[in-house]
Amino acid sequence: MSGRWINARIEDEVRAILKREKTAGHELTVCIGTDSQVKGKDIEFATVVVFVRKGKGAFMYINQEIVKRRMSIKERVLDEVARSIDVAFTLCDLFTAFNVHMELHADINTNPAFKSHDALKEAMGYIMGMGFAFKAKPHAFASSSCANKVVQ
Repeated sequence: MSGRWINARIEDEVRAILKREKTAGHELTVCIGTDSQVKGKDIEFATVVVFVRKGKGAFMYINQEIVKRRMSIKERVLDEVARSIDVAFTLCDLFTAFNVHMELHADINTNPAFKSHDALKEAMGYIMGMGFAFKAKPHAFASSSCANKVVQ
């Protein structure tokens, strides 16, 4: 929350957060999303875990990674989704144990005029097939706003 690096496993860090937030009486929703940006021959990915306190603001954790590889837009968008699912799958048992609603946000436009729309059906099927709640633009703020700010 302070911009510091964490050295603990993400599961341990999130467990501590959930205990702290529950003790403080906050009702949480967790939104996980990934965005990417092509920068020359590299692709920078940012995955965020956003903890939204009902009526009390939000905070997030960020993971950044640079990949040295070319990808089509559809492949890149599906890679973003896979990264979000990986984090969600790692943390979902904790969220269930603490009765915290979780949703995955995909930086995919629902308007067919945009290139990312080509991956909408596959991404939605992938996320929902794993049993997670799915949101796309314009409701996918974790990926299209939070993660987007990191890779810009």
